[in-house]
Amino acid sequence: MEKEKNESAPKKESGKQTFWELVRFATLAILIVIPVRIFIAQPFIVSGSSMFPTFENGDYLIVDELSYLLGEPERYDVVVFKYPKDTTKFFIKRIIGLPDETIDIKGNAVTVTNKEHPEGIHIQQPYVKNNSNNDLHFELKDGEYFVLGDNRSASSDSRIWGAVPKKLMSGKVLLRLLPFNDIGIKPGYYKTDN
Repeated sequence: MEKEKNESAPKKESGKQTFWELVRFATLAILIVIPVRIFIAQPFIVSGSSMFPTFENGDYLIVDELSYLLGEPERYDVVVFKYPKDTTKFFIKRIIGLPDETIDIKGNAVTVTNKEHPEGIHIQQPYVKNNSNNDLHFELKDGEYFVLGDNRSASSDSRIWGAVPKKLMSGKVLLRLLPFNDIGIKPGYYKTDN
């Protein structure tokens, strides 16, 4: 009988030890995951075809939130932001115009005028496959950005509802995790001298 009692004691102690290791692991995971999720990155699932062919409906993305806390959004960034007309909804678009710039759209041509380029720069758009015919003149104020969907003929964007204030921007797209055949870093990334 004495022997049986001694054998069951280590099992109880081992169970307690496993429980406390699990609690420590869960606490550590929470302390790491929650700040990452709140301040550094968040998931985003594309809904709709406004960014086709760059992104398709159902693409699973990771959005870098830290970049815009430390720096400014740049032209051609693919950005996730709160829709200015209903901040409970999130949109994904490409930044075309920066603060204090003027945007002129004539048909498919987009021209941006700013202090450095008073004659205007023509925006390169190799990512656009479906054009639309618009004529628009738009002047951005300080802290405002002009965004367009890559699928111009099927996108609700700054042409319709205006500029996006920086305070509504969640961050830029960092990773595409789904679909598996399109996994990549900085999907939709485009850089030019403009």
